[in-house]
Amino acid sequence: MRKLLVIGIGAGNPDHMTVQAIDGLNRAEVLFIPDKGAKKNDLAELRRQICDRFVTNPNSRRVEFDVPVRAEPAPSYRSTVDDWHEAIAAIYEGLIRDELSQNGCGAFLIWGDPSLYDSALRILERVRMRGNVEFELEVIPGITAVQALAASHRTALNRIGDAVQITTGRRLTEEGLPDNAGSTVVMLDGKCAFNTLDDKDLVIHWGAYLGTPGEILISGRLGDVGDEIAKTREEARRKKGWIMDTYLLRKPGEPEE
Repeated sequence: MRKLLVIGIGAGNPDHMTVQAIDGLNRAEVLFIPDKGAKKNDLAELRRQICDRFVTNPNSRRVEFDVPVRAEPAPSYRSTVDDWHEAIAAIYEGLIRDELSQNGCGAFLIWGDPSLYDSALRILERVRMRGNVEFELEVIPGITAVQALAASHRTALNRIGDAVQITTGRRLTEEGLPDNAGSTVVMLDGKCAFNTLDDKDLVIHWGAYLGTPGEILISGRLGDVGDEIAKTREEARRKKGWIMDTYLLRKPGEPEE
């Protein structure tokens, strides 16, 4: 039976690669490299650099494939994502069927960790449910943007005895910051949702292109640095054509007992 490895490759620094991930790359006969277009070529190039650096298997080959662009949410975000995932599932099925032998091993290289705000595992489950190709699945974890953010800012994610929440910019805008949120990590925020919050005394630790040579870090009181982050973010996105950023929000000081 075909074997698929879903490998977390870290948040942008090739040094994030674990020994387990490197071993996985070298077990695979085919390495699947997604291409999200010219504006995001840096993401495919990093995967290529990782393969160049760590793959020693002489029988390994790379297969690059185009990822369709997700439509703007209409009539709803969930239905738009569902349609997008269905289109990608059809591509995955073709890759597995056409590029892997019946007993072959292939690997998908996943930014960060496959378990956190990445849809590869859900999409592969769609492929499995179609029933046209059979495969075994193995997941290899990777360093997330959340970990890279905390490390770059030299801070712990949690305060003593406090909770950590991970959410999205969309939900932060719609629901705000819960009173008992403790430390909140926000991902997938394309519209600077932090600027919609009323509490300007919150501390924010923000980072973009984490782990890469172009990493950008800003931290401070939200009321003091919120506009600076929004401006820096837009300038960076315009310059590179894409941006990946994550941030941590918390109230100042330690939580009460």
